[in-house]
Amino acid sequence: MTAQAIGKYRWTICALLFFATTVNYLDRQVLSLLKPVLEDKFGWTNSQYADIASAFQFTYAIAMLFAGRIIDKMGTKKGYTWAIIIWSIGAIIHALAIPIGEGLISGIGWIGIAALPVSVVGFMFSRAILAIGEAGNFPAAIKATAEYFPKKERSFATGIFNSGANVGAILAPLSVPWIEKHWGWQAAFLIIGAVGFLWMFFWLAYYEKPEKQKRMSAAELDYINSDAKDTAIADTNEKVSWFKLLGYKQTWAFTFGKFMTDGVWWFFLFWLPAYLKDQYGMTGTEIMLPLAVLYSLTMFGSIGGGYFPTYFINKGYNAYDGRMRAMLLIAVIPLVVLAAQPLGGISFWIPVILIGIGASAHQAWSANIFTTVSDMFPKKAIGSVVGIGGMAGGIGGVIITKIGGALFDHYKKLGHIETGYTIMFAFCAVAYLIAWSVMKTLVPKYKPITDL
Repeated sequence: MTAQAIGKYRWTICALLFFATTVNYLDRQVLSLLKPVLEDKFGWTNSQYADIASAFQFTYAIAMLFAGRIIDKMGTKKGYTWAIIIWSIGAIIHALAIPIGEGLISGIGWIGIAALPVSVVGFMFSRAILAIGEAGNFPAAIKATAEYFPKKERSFATGIFNSGANVGAILAPLSVPWIEKHWGWQAAFLIIGAVGFLWMFFWLAYYEKPEKQKRMSAAELDYINSDAKDTAIADTNEKVSWFKLLGYKQTWAFTFGKFMTDGVWWFFLFWLPAYLKDQYGMTGTEIMLPLAVLYSLTMFGSIGGGYFPTYFINKGYNAYDGRMRAMLLIAVIPLVVLAAQPLGGISFWIPVILIGIGASAHQAWSANIFTTVSDMFPKKAIGSVVGIGGMAGGIGGVIITKIGGALFDHYKKLGHIETGYTIMFAFCAVAYLIAWSVMKTLVPKYKPITDL
């Protein structure tokens, strides 16, 4: 049967998932792009900014552990709707961070939060709300993909909607500084945050479970359900204890890999606007083009990273061993970030390109490390293992963010803030090789879990 005869409504759903992921990354990046403006306005130190960024990362880490199970219980349509409502509200209330901070300090100041500036408290609260909602994006999108695509098309559909993360990272520096310049920082949070509600209108109008979808042909529904009797799919809803999963080295391999490397991506997202200001005095609309170019490079990693292991698989390696070989080569690429500071005196474009290559390698690494879970674990355990690893990655991000803030403040007082960036870039460069070495030590050869 031809593609035209089958129908293609499922790709409309994929487009909705793509735009939701784009909005997700737009919302989370507004703060980092406004950091130079806000730190001047409110007198933040780098450590205080790190507290704000860490509030997002820590909350996101905890929420990721439960998001998948909550989405399963609520259903895809309702669960995704609530996720974007919560994160859009969280994005918008950043514009009200000052009165929120005053209310929180007056209401619960006895906890010790009163020691922080009002603005820091308000932004920490706003980031936490944003994180709770955003944690639902990927579990809901992955679930929707499983509902609307047969097994053979899911990786392609996932790759398409996941590329929204890169598009969001590109669009943010092209829009946020311009909005701030013309309408103020509050408008940036309000306008970008409101986009989520626009997406929600289309989601409610166009999404239903496939069997209830009136816009889809019977032939396409049959095509989607063509592998419904697959045993790997049949056990999807069975739950596996987190504690039981922690007894496997495969779980710890994935968890350590996420812990070591997720924070690198968070660092690039949350600190690069500050880096351009500290190193090159670039603020406002000046950072638009460099950051857009940098994040555009990540598209190469997203597109090519998932395909790369097939080179080794076609040579006869099993999926896991081929993937690990590809990941070793990918782990070498971020070493170029070591040259960002030594060569940065020539032109700001050199560190922008080198960091962009490192960030692109991260996206390639990320595409593969997630797939190591499905290589090893039965389908019923994948969501829980990914949740455990996601939480570890979030905690790793908190640690890197807090260390970065402390280093930048320390070396700023000494008049050598560039040393702080040199140290952080060095970690970003070697983190993947460390992660790969530990993962390979824990699971040296392909060993799927068969006793769950």
